[in-house]
Amino acid sequence: MASPLTPAATFLATLGVRSRARASSDTVTFERPSGPPPMRTALGELGAALDAARLVGALPRLASAPRGDGHLVVDIPGWKAPELSGLPLRTYLRRQGYDARGWGFGTNTGNPRRDVERLAARVLELVEQKGSPASLVGWSLGGVIAREVARLHPEAVRRVITYGTPVGGPSYTTIARAYDRGPGAGGHRVARRRDETDPIAVPLTVLFSRRDGIVSWQACIDHSTPDAEHIEISSTHLGMGFDPDVWAIVAARLPHHHLADPPQGWARRDTGAPQQFNPMTGHDATPPEAPA
Repeated sequence: MASPLTPAATFLATLGVRSRARASSDTVTFERPSGPPPMRTALGELGAALDAARLVGALPRLASAPRGDGHLVVDIPGWKAPELSGLPLRTYLRRQGYDARGWGFGTNTGNPRRDVERLAARVLELVEQKGSPASLVGWSLGGVIAREVARLHPEAVRRVITYGTPVGGPSYTTIARAYDRGPGAGGHRVARRRDETDPIAVPLTVLFSRRDGIVSWQACIDHSTPDAEHIEISSTHLGMGFDPDVWAIVAARLPHHHLADPPQGWARRDTGAPQQFNPMTGHDATPPEAPA
């Protein structure tokens, strides 16, 4: 476990100059979710704008992140969030050299069964045009969709990064009642069964926050995917898309591919079991205390 920050480092982290993120390698010991976040944590979402304010102090470290290789990055918004919600992150990734795009379907209305199918078709089309696999970045419910697309077509997805994503299901969110009345009700049970029988086969980075007032942080922990990387951030749920620590982690992970040698092309999987990959998880040689 990482050592506590000194008072000076804490001050710099508050300003955004330093990261507040910490790698979590002991997730097996984490308690399982028991319900939505407590009311006190949910009320903390009122301060989401403060997470975005840290971007100013973080500009130097964000600018020094590894340059991208031009590969396709598809950003997927959260429940009821417009596609524009990911524009700041996509703009940053483009400046870093990635072909970062929105998912192409506007507001996420909360129908993951439909959205997995249509996003999978879109990703396959874009990947065929680019000639190389894509990375998927999903916020909240967008991460659920990203996971399922990667599960269906691991040959077309090089990496998945999720933040604030309730892999444990919507029961552990403050919007559970509204979600369960929508068209996506029940889809999470199918996803959980698939986690047990067909775990995610591409590198997966999971970001979670104990300050998350929408999704119980315990419900974000992936106990099924082998070698899933978990990083704890310190952000509200609504502020995650504008948290410089999230941006820095995304930029640090995207250059890593799941193959020892990046493929010259790709092949769509039509039949058979998921492909087996040479293990290259994209983890740093030394687990990061925080992306610089």
